[in-house]
Amino acid sequence: MQPDIAMPRAGQWLGRLPDAWRPPLLRLALAWAGLVLLLLRDWADMAHQWWDVSTYNHILLIPFVLVWLVKLRAAELVKLRPEAWWPGLVLVAGALFLWLLGSISGLNFASQLGAVALLPATALVLLGPRIGAALLFPLAYSFFLVPFGDVLVPSLQMITAKLTIALTHWSGIPARIDGVFIDTPAGLFEVAEACSGVKFLIAMIALGTLVAHVCFLGWRRRLAFMAVAIILPVLANGVRAWGTIYIAQSQGIEFAAGFDHIFYGWVFFALVMLILLAAAWPFFDRAPEEPFVDLAALQSSRLLEQLRQFTIGGWRAFAAIAILTFATVGWSAAAHRLEAQLPAEISLPQVDGWQLVDYHPQVWWEPRASGADHRLLGRYRDAEGREVDVFFALYAAQDEGREAGSFGEGALMPDTAWRWLEDAPGEAGGMGEWLQANGHLKRFAVTWYRTGNLVTGSNARLKLANMADRLAMRARPTSMLIVSTEESPAHPAQEAVRAFLAAAGPPARWMDRAAQLP
Repeated sequence: MQPDIAMPRAGQWLGRLPDAWRPPLLRLALAWAGLVLLLLRDWADMAHQWWDVSTYNHILLIPFVLVWLVKLRAAELVKLRPEAWWPGLVLVAGALFLWLLGSISGLNFASQLGAVALLPATALVLLGPRIGAALLFPLAYSFFLVPFGDVLVPSLQMITAKLTIALTHWSGIPARIDGVFIDTPAGLFEVAEACSGVKFLIAMIALGTLVAHVCFLGWRRRLAFMAVAIILPVLANGVRAWGTIYIAQSQGIEFAAGFDHIFYGWVFFALVMLILLAAAWPFFDRAPEEPFVDLAALQSSRLLEQLRQFTIGGWRAFAAIAILTFATVGWSAAAHRLEAQLPAEISLPQVDGWQLVDYHPQVWWEPRASGADHRLLGRYRDAEGREVDVFFALYAAQDEGREAGSFGEGALMPDTAWRWLEDAPGEAGGMGEWLQANGHLKRFAVTWYRTGNLVTGSNARLKLANMADRLAMRARPTSMLIVSTEESPAHPAQEAVRAFLAAAGPPARWMDRAAQLP
């Protein structure tokens, strides 16, 4: 009996739609369905993160929020007339180009951002600028569908560590900080990635943006609320980390860790959210009956009336979107087939004054280079007893699952004893960082990437170079070089690396020798 009740209600709802809205909504539904199907890999990757990665679980609520935001505007929207608008195709092309850049370089954030940006862009094309203005906030809020925040983790780790050590000293507990590690009488604590607070910060930004729009009218109040919504979770995360250390001093690390997972998880931050909303409540200045669309302003706007002159037939606009999309997807497919020619075998070059020896690290260290066509790992020793470990990876192309600079690739080995400690000054343009294992063993590592004429320690510059090569249909190899050594009293790690680089020569030339490139 339930379906018999639901179907008439749905039919009644559709029947209340003005005739002018039905063809545009049909075209929009077809366009969105086609875009999701064509870019299904990106949407599937995002859905996987929403469901399986706790940092992004809050995004599962965003689609329902978007429906609610549109429903709040429904009474005013039906009084407007949708009209296809060809200048919006510029935004569609821009979103497709962004997706293309991410797709051909393996930069998931760019491809996913482009895939999501296509939804509001096509809505603007098929419904027109006046409808776009009425739906401005929901269309903009849809960008929260994109999982983002991993890039903030190292910075948030350091901020949390500094806040924690300050509170620890303030509470009278003797402690020493080394990067993201805090040594106390109760034991050694690490401000790990999961403790960075990025999960709650991202969720708070999404919630704060929604509350600022729904509950405030004045921009000063909105900006002030957003500032607090960003700062408060960062400070609260420092308090959470300090609380764990404080409890551990009297109850032990195991009790503190269990208490942290039970109370200091979402329970603690739920209280922080309630405190924020309770403090902001007296300042809410939007009345419950206040409409979210100023219909009179939209209908009398001279700018929107001038933009209305650039209308186009609805199905012609739909066809233009389809042509742009298929052309971009075809370009991506052609670029993905590019593969540089690589030698069948490669080897670590000889270095004057240094000799290759057996590799026996105190704690096994082997950088990750998923999808690389060649990998080399060896240890060099000089006459003074200094030892340097060298890792080299060579890729025929950069693609999904085979990206030299992506998250989780490189010197820091995930799910091992090694932990990121802090950034360090690089050498010869490389990216330097300190790693630590078992709470005491330190390792200094410098990373370089090379493609074409570029040699850099910047992942961003590597991605830009890869994008340019794929756009120009150039097949060039990409290589990654990591020079590293364990810290020891007899031979400081940074001095050993500098001595090796002085003997090996410029990293670009050394990498070309290892890859057997002219």
